Amino acid sequence: MTTVVVTGAAGRIGSRLMPALAAAPSIDRLLGLDVRGQSAKGVETLGCDLVRDELKPLLEGADVVVHLASVFRPDRDGLDSSQVDLAATHRMLEAAGAVRVTKLVLVSSAMVYGAWPDNPVPITEAAPLRPNPEFAFAVHKTEVERMAAAWRSEHPGTAIVVLRPTVAIAKNDTSWVARTLRASAAISVGDEDPPVQFLHLDDLAAAVELAVLNDLDGAYNVAPDSWVGSDEVRELDGRTPRVRMSEDAAGRITDFRWRHRLAPTPPGILPYTRYPWVVANDRLRAAGWEPEHTNEEAYVDAYRPRPWAMMNSRRRQQLALGGAAALVAGVATGTTALVRALRRR
Repeated sequence: MTTVVVTGAAGRIGSRLMPALAAAPSIDRLLGLDVRGQSAKGVETLGCDLVRDELKPLLEGADVVVHLASVFRPDRDGLDSSQVDLAATHRMLEAAGAVRVTKLVLVSSAMVYGAWPDNPVPITEAAPLRPNPEFAFAVHKTEVERMAAAWRSEHPGTAIVVLRPTVAIAKNDTSWVARTLRASAAISVGDEDPPVQFLHLDDLAAAVELAVLNDLDGAYNVAPDSWVGSDEVRELDGRTPRVRMSEDAAGRITDFRWRHRLAPTPPGILPYTRYPWVVANDRLRAAGWEPEHTNEEAYVDAYRPRPWAMMNSRRRQQLALGGAAALVAGVATGTTALVRALRRR
């Protein structure tokens, strides 16, 4: 008998994963845990707070634990609640060790590799974890991975599968990271824009399903085949006007807009818009996973093209020039306000 427990079962990944696992003949019992207590049809789901509730009784008899629960939800806009998230992960690991599960599946992020000028294109799982220290989300995911690695050294009989997806999106379901990267498209830092990847949430759920049902162990990148250039993304999106500026100026504007909640762009995100961090999916493909969506298909499914995407090139150019001028004026205004605010300190 195989028993699988999934935390965060009602979340953006869990809601896609649970029906697939419920249909798997090799799983005899499937239990979902979620603070919201929502459940898919025919799937047992219990309301559970990983920080406060007793977890060991809920995990008793589990063979596989899939840890999807996280406070970095799409509705939190990147607010740093990493200590709460780490506490929940620690309690889950302790309970999993106490009941002696045989496999643990964790969803991390490709952002743990960091965005650096010397990154290879693409990055493989052999690369070291070196998140940009100013970006709390990536630092947090790295800490979760290190916590799991330390736990495994104390439980050598347990397999740990760590999935590192790139930005995952779908129709009516985009994370704050995806929104942040899209919002930052108006400002470009440096001479060239890095390639990007967009993973469909259905493909990410399929990767988690594969990890649960098959003999996997270790870290696996999750990304579509290849990547796309920023120009291609802008074409899909309707050619959003961009303004190039120095890294220092962009950083000051980003900090100001974040501090005053004018944009969902947190400090530390700029390197991810300047340097490459696309990942290779060869290892997961060799294990039997195949993405059903391309980068372009995932992006188009998640984002409706802006109105000017349907305009002819002449009209689009006129609006782009006007939009760029307005953006420059807005940047100048924001910079002036920032300088005044700094002088008042």
